[in-house]
Amino acid sequence: MVAVQRGRRHEDERDLSRALPVYDSEKGPELQMMGAAYKVDSRIAIPASELVFRFARSGGPGGQNVNKVATRVELSFDVAHTSCLTDDERARVLAALRTRLTREGILTVVADSSRSQWRNREEAIERFLALLRAALVPRKKRTPTAPTGASRARRLARKRLRGARKTLRRRAEDEGN
Repeated sequence: MVAVQRGRRHEDERDLSRALPVYDSEKGPELQMMGAAYKVDSRIAIPASELVFRFARSGGPGGQNVNKVATRVELSFDVAHTSCLTDDERARVLAALRTRLTREGILTVVADSSRSQWRNREEAIERFLALLRAALVPRKKRTPTAPTGASRARRLARKRLRGARKTLRRRAEDEGN
């Protein structure tokens, strides 16, 4: 039965086309979103089912809200075992983000700057996508270059000039040694 009161839907009538939360009772306050995907670039989209959200109480300003509401968001993504990256992309991400990964290859992004859990969740997703985009950019190969003959000559001329200046600074009695 669909009950409408003052233009609002009751909780028993939900829009199932949006992402649905899936709770895992063994792991505590975790949330996995099903049904949506986040675009990293034109070729890569991360399914929301591969992102795991944890919520906790956040510190800082906020009055009693801090003690009541779990607004801190921790987003986890298993880079080492994801199916949406090719082997080359996975290796590039693992190498670029190696300092931010756990031993198991899980990337964790924490957001707790806002008093709203929703805004913190959005911020965590944005930062996660920005990290992935930056990690997937192929690095340019450094081509080693040698100094030109003229630049070597200029460097040696400057060294001779500097040495001559220093010898002029010496006192006359020091030159006898």
